[in-house]
Amino acid sequence: MHTIALVSKKGGTGKSTLAIGLATAALADGHKVCLLETDPQGTLSHWRRRRMLAEPVVETVNDGAEVARRLPFLANCGVTLTIIDTAAGDNGTTAAAIGAADLCLIPARPSPADIEASVPTLASIRARGKPFAFVLNQTPPRSYRLNNAAAALGDTATSLNMMGVLALPYIVLRNDQQDALGQGLAVTEFALGGKSAEEIRGLWQWVWTRLVAITGADASAGLLTAPANEQADLRAVG
Repeated sequence: MHTIALVSKKGGTGKSTLAIGLATAALADGHKVCLLETDPQGTLSHWRRRRMLAEPVVETVNDGAEVARRLPFLANCGVTLTIIDTAAGDNGTTAAAIGAADLCLIPARPSPADIEASVPTLASIRARGKPFAFVLNQTPPRSYRLNNAAAALGDTATSLNMMGVLALPYIVLRNDQQDALGQGLAVTEFALGGKSAEEIRGLWQWVWTRLVAITGADASAGLLTAPANEQADLRAVG
């Protein structure tokens, strides 16, 4: 099982929306996916209640010890990908999520406040020796700020002697992302042929390629042959 943690000490960077988008893109690729929600705001749980489809399962965890206990159980249930959505700020649950992750994704909007806020998050991730990537999220379609933000993150990576830590493509802010969430869908389900759906699918492919490189797994390892809507509902055994 692979595990991704979306981490940012700053609120409002779009962690939950990205988690949902990546989860549904992975489902379409044949993964059996579980979303672990550690954020008390409950964005994923609210979305799950609006959703008519069985997958992905959303499970709530309340502390770091529960994260550690839950992941082996999910792996035993046949889950091939767990995505952990963390709360803003810094707490033991987020630290546990970082420690358990194969890859940490740091969403950041193209603004000075978000770029600056990513520094302590990055420090926490590096202190645990975890692979990471920045995701430029909620970006305007065309803006000098986007290039400036990419350059700022690139400079940070260069100063740390790290390459390839800016995930692609950037995720543009569009109404269809929020419209999809309101209906219990992901944008890849709400507007299949739209630009937002294309970006999320592209981001998932970038993330999966990075996971395979990090873990040394076969690119097809652990994928299910059954369609996602025929997978067993974990809630029956959880």
